Amino acid sequence: MYYIYFTYVVITALLMLLECYKRDRPKWWAIMVLFAPITTPWFIFKSRKESGIILFMVFLITFAAVVGTEFFLYTEYIEKNRYSDLSPVIRQMIRLTEDLKATTVELDNALVKLAGLSKVESRIHKIKNTIDFIYEVRDIEAVNKNAILRLENYLYDNKSFFAKKNFSWLFKIQEFYDNHNVVQSYKRMKTYLDSFEDLLRYTYVNFSHIKDLKTQKYLQNYDQYYLRYRRAVDSHNRFNVKRIDFQNKFKKKHPEVTPYLPGKRQTETFKLWG
Repeated sequence: MYYIYFTYVVITALLMLLECYKRDRPKWWAIMVLFAPITTPWFIFKSRKESGIILFMVFLITFAAVVGTEFFLYTEYIEKNRYSDLSPVIRQMIRLTEDLKATTVELDNALVKLAGLSKVESRIHKIKNTIDFIYEVRDIEAVNKNAILRLENYLYDNKSFFAKKNFSWLFKIQEFYDNHNVVQSYKRMKTYLDSFEDLLRYTYVNFSHIKDLKTQKYLQNYDQYYLRYRRAVDSHNRFNVKRIDFQNKFKKKHPEVTPYLPGKRQTETFKLWG
């Protein structure tokens, strides 16, 4: 670590020493630059006055680049080695739980945004934006589900190991996601997204007919899509109430697993569009 920084400082000090020889300046300037490179700009202007602005800018840019590079390498090193003293099984478990936390937060934020888009919109480009975002929510939900499955499978494969190491609380995560109310809540969310997309897509394709109330056929079809969508919203919210009740009780009983459970926004009911 820091080999780039130290090499840069040594080269800067040597250049300052050369500057001192050329311009008959005190040689201790170079020593000061070696031990305190931040003083370099002062010596540059002391030696060259106003003409040193170019050298000052060169130093500023290169120094910032070196410090930035060292910081990046240091954070990478810390990230790579922070679990080096743990067993491979524990290290992998930590990575899987961190993935679950990250994807859970991402899904939570996506549902917040979707809730903001699920409002009355009379502009066709807004409808298209909502359709596109539903695809993003599906992808995020799939990543979150995969994170859950990976952790569950890993816990199952190493069940005896975690039991011996007093990590039995991890199995409570699996217990939560295997609960009937939670499973049904996720299923109803998928149905909601599908029916919402169908409604929006039909509205988008037939926007002018529906907006201007031109053709009865389009209005009837719209009503059918809307009723299907409304049933999906009602069904999700109904099962979500059960899941919320279960989740609140579960968190009180097992607070250590709270970071791995759906966030606050995922406990809110979906609002009707249209």
